[in-house]
Amino acid sequence: MRPRHAIVLAAVLVFAVSAWLPMGRWVIYPLELLSTWVHEMGHGLTALVLGGEFTQLEIFRDGSGLATCWAREGWPEAMVSLGGLLAPPVVGAAILGIVHGPRRARLLLGGLALALVASVAVFVRSPTGVVAMPVVALALGWAAWRLDGDYRVVVAQALGVVFALDTLTRMVSYVFMSEVEVDGVVRHSDIQNVADNLGGHYALWGVAVTAVAVGLLALGVRSAWRRR
Repeated sequence: MRPRHAIVLAAVLVFAVSAWLPMGRWVIYPLELLSTWVHEMGHGLTALVLGGEFTQLEIFRDGSGLATCWAREGWPEAMVSLGGLLAPPVVGAAILGIVHGPRRARLLLGGLALALVASVAVFVRSPTGVVAMPVVALALGWAAWRLDGDYRVVVAQALGVVFALDTLTRMVSYVFMSEVEVDGVVRHSDIQNVADNLGGHYALWGVAVTAVAVGLLALGVRSAWRRR
């Protein structure tokens, strides 16, 4: 199966399941939690890379999450906020552009499963995260080792589609909000933290993040479209 065909099939499947399948929202729900995990890990890992701290990660039933992490004030703290916002489109574009064969799909799915298990042991502390992430890891591990080649590639590309579109669909309103409620507590949003540390209006930074997400999606699709 050509990469472009796998991407189109994956996109159609994700859309059809979420829009038309009875209880489709619940089928997509684990993928939403996985996207939240990628988002929050983006915050935490960026903080560690910049010399800060990452102590825990929480995922809640409504699909929101919270990474307890920090770096120095100023541009490092802004980069921590941007690291979470851009983690899903970066990972999604990489999957779309690179994971084109059964072997790479197996490495991706198996690697994600191991990363989920490791994160639960080290960082995840919320009940929803502790229960849901091992289940998602088990599903990814099964897909990595039990699915036939083309089906494995389609599953991997479906993850790429979900991640790449996360900022442009599920998170589109979030990148234009100055405050957000997480687990019943109102906090400054990531994009407001960027504005607080770098200056400018949060809406302008929201436009910039959206533009980067669109560019990453286009780059990933273009790379796949050109490959045999």
